[in-house]
Amino acid sequence: MKTTPNALLSRIRCSNTHLLFRVSLVTVAWLIGPISLAQTTRFEVPLTSDGVPDLQGIWTSNTITPLERDPRFGDQLVLSSFEAMALEQAVADYSANADAPSDPNRAAPNKGKIELADSYNNFWFDDGTRVAEFDGEYRSSLIIAPSDGRIPAYTPAAQARIESEAGMRTEIGAYAGPEARPLAERCLLSFSSSGGPPMLPILYNNHYQIVQSPGYVMILVEMVHDARIIRIDADPRPANHRPWLGDSIGHWEGESLVVTTSQFNPSQRFRNSSENFKIIERFTRVGEDRINYEFTASDPDTWTDDWSAQIPMNRTADKMYEYACHEGNYSLPGVLAGARRDEATNPQ
Repeated sequence: MKTTPNALLSRIRCSNTHLLFRVSLVTVAWLIGPISLAQTTRFEVPLTSDGVPDLQGIWTSNTITPLERDPRFGDQLVLSSFEAMALEQAVADYSANADAPSDPNRAAPNKGKIELADSYNNFWFDDGTRVAEFDGEYRSSLIIAPSDGRIPAYTPAAQARIESEAGMRTEIGAYAGPEARPLAERCLLSFSSSGGPPMLPILYNNHYQIVQSPGYVMILVEMVHDARIIRIDADPRPANHRPWLGDSIGHWEGESLVVTTSQFNPSQRFRNSSENFKIIERFTRVGEDRINYEFTASDPDTWTDDWSAQIPMNRTADKMYEYACHEGNYSLPGVLAGARRDEATNPQ
């Protein structure tokens, strides 16, 4: 199995997590001292011209905190400030080592054995340098429920569906045509649900631009440049209307924007979800440079229970540029052309 950049960093972070608990907390405390995250005054949320909380700006959700908790943490959601600082230092040390110049005398890779991770070096990654902090707590995972910080198990129906679809892909072939390739390879949606919902932080392109107008909230997603249009206090679309990113309807609960999304395009299957997948998101402005993003995912045909996560979104001074995925997508034609050549030279 090829090693993806996600898997590579996951192994590194698991190693760093293991090292974390071998660090003397007394030594770390002596070096960095205590840290207080508590806010002393309540933030007064600014309002738009039509009188609703202003969420506008460019925000980033990058963080070194994983979506799912390492099982070695058990039910420990909250890290001490000392543990968080040690983990951040371990990731910083890894990045510094990864940024070092390559050895010009290194041997060439073995033919046919180039891993996907080898085509991306650390220059391309922008997955953050900080442990996620939420409500004054450092987090060991973005998932807060269930208590183990893990996505619940698949239902028997989901298992059967996954096996059936895997069999169909094997029968058709992974390279039969563009339809057989993942949506991200085809520049239709982002990798790993960056576009959402839910909007999950990934290896890079974790920026979002929020724009509001009366009756609407628009979230421009950096990766693939999708625009989420959230209709405020609107009626659901007809049941057979299933757009990319689903049908999102929002309403205001105090200072929080609550968004319910369902009716996803059948080709958009978040972690093998079914047509009954529904997600409820909350966007709450808690500081001049901070939005608290929370969601609960529900699909009784896929998971044995609902699950929830909390992700900090921080304002960034960076700009968002055109993603231009189709224009630079030389890989997909190359993949399909290679498959056709292989079929011609190695007929079955």
